[in-house]
Amino acid sequence: MQTRIKNLLVEKPVDSLVQVAGWIRTRRDTGSFSFLEVNDGSCLANIQVIAEGGLANYETEIRKLSAGCSVQVEGNLQVSPAKGQDIEILAASIIVVGWADPEHYPLQKKRHSFEFLREISHLRPRTNALGAVARVRSRMSYAVHTFFQERGFCQVHTPVITTSDCEGAGEMFQLTALEAGTGDPCGQEFFGRKAGLTVSGQLQAEVYALALGDVYTFGPTFRAENSNTSRHLAEFWMVEPEMAFCDLVGNMRLAEELLRYLLGDVLTNCADDMDLFDQFIEKGLLAKLRGMTEQEFAHITYTEAVDRLLQSKKKFEFQVRWGVDLQSEHERYLTEEIFRRPLIVTDYPAAIKPFYMRVSDHGRTVAAMDILVPGIGEIIGGSQREERLDVLTARMQAAGINISDYAWYLDLRRYGTAPHAGFGLGFERLIQFVTGMANIRETIPFPRTPGFAPC
Repeated sequence: MQTRIKNLLVEKPVDSLVQVAGWIRTRRDTGSFSFLEVNDGSCLANIQVIAEGGLANYETEIRKLSAGCSVQVEGNLQVSPAKGQDIEILAASIIVVGWADPEHYPLQKKRHSFEFLREISHLRPRTNALGAVARVRSRMSYAVHTFFQERGFCQVHTPVITTSDCEGAGEMFQLTALEAGTGDPCGQEFFGRKAGLTVSGQLQAEVYALALGDVYTFGPTFRAENSNTSRHLAEFWMVEPEMAFCDLVGNMRLAEELLRYLLGDVLTNCADDMDLFDQFIEKGLLAKLRGMTEQEFAHITYTEAVDRLLQSKKKFEFQVRWGVDLQSEHERYLTEEIFRRPLIVTDYPAAIKPFYMRVSDHGRTVAAMDILVPGIGEIIGGSQREERLDVLTARMQAAGINISDYAWYLDLRRYGTAPHAGFGLGFERLIQFVTGMANIRETIPFPRTPGFAPC
């Protein structure tokens, strides 16, 4: 049975027979033997394999190996006398499983731009940086589930196909049934009504929160927004907890606790990959993340944030004034220049927020909160939900929402209503923050953006 290289590097069972399988990174010949650097994707590090000239296929195959070839190696694990590595494998046999023509293999022994790697998205996880992103993403996904499960939350699988537009922005991918053979619209709605790909699982999560207490959903969401910025994707993943009998204060407390937990976990369990990002992607990344786990988040209201931005005399591309949503440049200025740490902004104007957020007694603001972080801007957005039937109905009518389409949602306020709150964490933005990647397209295995959907 094959052993993962990561396990060998941790356990170091020297003087034992081991088997590994992976891909050649480099081959170097010296006299009558060769040094092979093999990587199996389990970690950033390669393991060195010594192939002696006495191997049966040394001249016919081993000396022809190049980057990208896949091999199976069996041999003795021994202490390495070379600097920079503790162990190596003295090969007893090397089986070449798959060849990679060096004349055509796109990944040469040099640094490739991320823009180029997006053009070969089926090969880019073989690079150090994108392989590290994949491992970090996997670990953080595990940590998300661990965090909520340890706190008694119940995971809910909310639908990918929905008839509810949670944000009310209309930026949904609409689903249309087509005639077999022609590809033309058949004129009938497959689900009996208009449906689209979900932009959020929040509304359905509220259903289960008001039955089970604390729940969370973690899955893909979609937004048909014609945006090609470094912070937007058409398909992205969201972490969305929803808690019954919870107010805005409890909501903020959980969100801050979640971020600290996730950052602490990845710093502990992905140390080598994080060192790579700190060295080659964003200098000072580790210090920034450690600081975020140690220092308290700043708190400020939307009104105070607008005042601070106006007082700064900074020339922004988008004008700052009360009643207008904060743009990325405003959020980053607040976190990077004014507070120099993560910031929670609360009490946004009701007019710029969705219908489901709880309205304040004076009616001008809602019990909403955004968590902003340096380099990214908003990474979490949430609110206490409007639990009062009459207020919610009035808000929906004012927004032009067809009440009959949301009768089920209003029923949650008719039958045993309770205060409840929740938030959404953009998973790719979190990965972008943690890895230091300049473009969000590098944080998801197969990015989907306007005009671009590889694989």
